Amino acid sequence: MRSTVPVSSTRRILCVFPAYTPSFGTFSHAYPLMGGVKAFMPPQGLLLIAAYMPEAWEVRFVDENIAPATPGDFSWADAVFVSGMHIQAPQIHDIRARAHAAGRVVALGGPSVSGSPEKYGEFDYLHVGEIGDATDELIRRLDADVARPAAQVRLETRERLGLADFPAPAYEKAPLRRYLIGSLQFSSGCPYRCEFCDIPALYGRQPRLKTPAQLLSELDAIVAQANHPAVVYFVDDNFIGNRKATREMLPHLVAWQKRRNYPLQFACEATLNMAKQPEILELMRQANFITVFVGIETPELDALKSIDKQHNAAVPMLEGIATLNAYGLEVTSGIILGLDTDTDQSEAKLIEFVDRSGVPVLTMNLLQALPRTPLWDRLAREGRLLDDPDLESNVRFLRPHDEVVASWRRAIDHAYTPERIFARFLRQVEVTYPNRVRTPLRGKLTLTNLRRGLVLGFNIAVQVGLRSDYRRAFWSAAGRAMRRGQIEAVFNMGFVAHHLIRFTREALRGEHNASFYAAQNKAKAEAARGDGSRSPEWEAA
Repeated sequence: MRSTVPVSSTRRILCVFPAYTPSFGTFSHAYPLMGGVKAFMPPQGLLLIAAYMPEAWEVRFVDENIAPATPGDFSWADAVFVSGMHIQAPQIHDIRARAHAAGRVVALGGPSVSGSPEKYGEFDYLHVGEIGDATDELIRRLDADVARPAAQVRLETRERLGLADFPAPAYEKAPLRRYLIGSLQFSSGCPYRCEFCDIPALYGRQPRLKTPAQLLSELDAIVAQANHPAVVYFVDDNFIGNRKATREMLPHLVAWQKRRNYPLQFACEATLNMAKQPEILELMRQANFITVFVGIETPELDALKSIDKQHNAAVPMLEGIATLNAYGLEVTSGIILGLDTDTDQSEAKLIEFVDRSGVPVLTMNLLQALPRTPLWDRLAREGRLLDDPDLESNVRFLRPHDEVVASWRRAIDHAYTPERIFARFLRQVEVTYPNRVRTPLRGKLTLTNLRRGLVLGFNIAVQVGLRSDYRRAFWSAAGRAMRRGQIEAVFNMGFVAHHLIRFTREALRGEHNASFYAAQNKAKAEAARGDGSRSPEWEAA
């Protein structure tokens, strides 16, 4: 539903989403292989706000991961809306500066300002919290006047809009063909309270839900757009946060896929104790879920206890991963280095886990303290929060900073040596991909998919198979996959490994931070490149 606030003025709202800093998990090096892909995933939050605006108001959406907002966009608008995460703070401020230079009033919402409103003193309106009564009040104020207020106005949501009352995100305003994957939300919130995570503080511990009918309607809107992504990611904080609701929703998703001849594959994020839910896993397999992101964080059980993530030990870790693989789910893993429990043996244990688990993609980050987390509060009490742009994290580790960074460098170097990453993908060819549901060919043999496959196949053959220095490892793995009839796996391992290998090499040259949550020091990055040139991420910023 749209806002029910009565309005008397016609307004033009420009919604601008800031560029991301490249990371292991955004796959930016793979985009050129995809033929027109420019960004990772559509931002659910800002598209939701765009859809909530009064019907009489015009809304324009710009994702600066695809192309920057132009002077014409700012001159068209009466007001500019921005949303983003902490890592996007420099780009958020840059959008505000351009909007103000054009004389436009700017409102900021989303997770970063909700967690740290004090960081955004130059914005005209701060929208703290989720969509709800604060959003309606912002609409009332802009309906009355779009001049910049004399002092900042802070609006904080007290009554949230129920997810069952959410409008469908304004997918029609986003060029879905430009995204690597699509996005969808079923629930918000997570029952767990991991020490480093800000989700419970921002969105609550009792997951709130959309109805199955809402989900299917949104899926209809996604597949109605030509050249939509082939994979849609459930952005839920924890897909099994409410197991009963997930179990009841999945049959609707299975039925939708069958009616549509399986036009999509799905991915999600969840806790590893998902491995104890065989009924849910089988329904996910039938619905064509192919990937689950699991915050493994660390293979050390004592460390899990110290960060309040004991639920990861509900089943033996390698056994849990093997169970997910048995239902056709490839596991992607989050890893944290720099925990207080780390020792000089932690690196070796992590490397052993990488090799034994067969998890192809591991996003390894240094510990970063986020506002509104138990970790932030504890480190503040201990005097261990830092604000030094020359360091890789805002945490004063118990081990020397340089040792922690060196350990991270050795770990990513080991994980993403070409021979090792292709070996882990081959493990998936053997133990995971054969367990996926067999979908009708007529759902795959579309002009869009054929065109996408030809472009991707050609680019992988040229860029990875001919021009890269890891072509021998690629062709060895590709040959074995093709002999098993896993052609899709060849495409997947080609573009994913291409990104991970290239990104790792840049990181080892010092061009990327050891934490995705900490903004890269520009001067430091330029020095690492050695020529003072600006990288694409700073051009976007």
